[in-house]
Amino acid sequence: MMLMSLPMYAVSVPDVEAFADVLRQKLKRSGLNATPPSLSWPQDLFTHWQQPDLLLSQTCGFPLVESLPDVQLVGTFSYRAPGCDGYRYRSFLLARDEDAKLHLPDFRHRRLAFNSTDSQSGYNSLRALVAPLAQAGKFFSQATATGSHRESLHYVQQNRADLAAIDCVTLELLHRNEPSALSGLAVIGQTAAVPGLPLITSPQTSPEHLAILRQALHEIAHEPVSKPLLIEEFSEVPRQAYGVITLMKNIAQEFGVRELTTS
Repeated sequence: MMLMSLPMYAVSVPDVEAFADVLRQKLKRSGLNATPPSLSWPQDLFTHWQQPDLLLSQTCGFPLVESLPDVQLVGTFSYRAPGCDGYRYRSFLLARDEDAKLHLPDFRHRRLAFNSTDSQSGYNSLRALVAPLAQAGKFFSQATATGSHRESLHYVQQNRADLAAIDCVTLELLHRNEPSALSGLAVIGQTAAVPGLPLITSPQTSPEHLAILRQALHEIAHEPVSKPLLIEEFSEVPRQAYGVITLMKNIAQEFGVRELTTS
């Protein structure tokens, strides 16, 4: 039995589970009998993504290019959310309402909250954005890893940080499902767009099963069960398209910003 998970946009777990149920039915009807009976919700995602029996999961573009050279890229979804451009997405910079009229340079020597250092949307994209503004390789006075986009927003709301970069799909899902997570916050900027979160499968997944996966994802993207997740299309994006993420990292390093200051 193979593994399936969709951990990255689980703002509403019931909506993700409903989507997975329909997807499993499609895969079974197409002859993929090893479809798992339920979604996995792993705590250690990096280990999960490298399992030889992984049928489908969704990772972030930064781990894909930095740490997952052997997984097969299935493709990516396009989402119906402000900030998305086809299969590309970006992050918005969130600050408290009192700082709504400020711009990114005004946050020099202030505090950042980010989800994790292996996040494209919360960390790498912002690192590239602030790098030209940095002084001696530093821009923020403090940067705290919070573990999730939602928790980064809490840090800003609670005045434990002043800025957070939140990917636009998460932001729209929170706006629709958990608006209190955005209370008292304002958008003050945005990052550059990159290809969306990669859907991946094990290196052991056969070409036949990969083709079945892609066909099912093309079909389900246009069905009602995808609407609560904001999915509107599936694209078979090549790995090379994610090279822009490595470019962002390299640009930051050229400006002397290897890492953001952490607490």
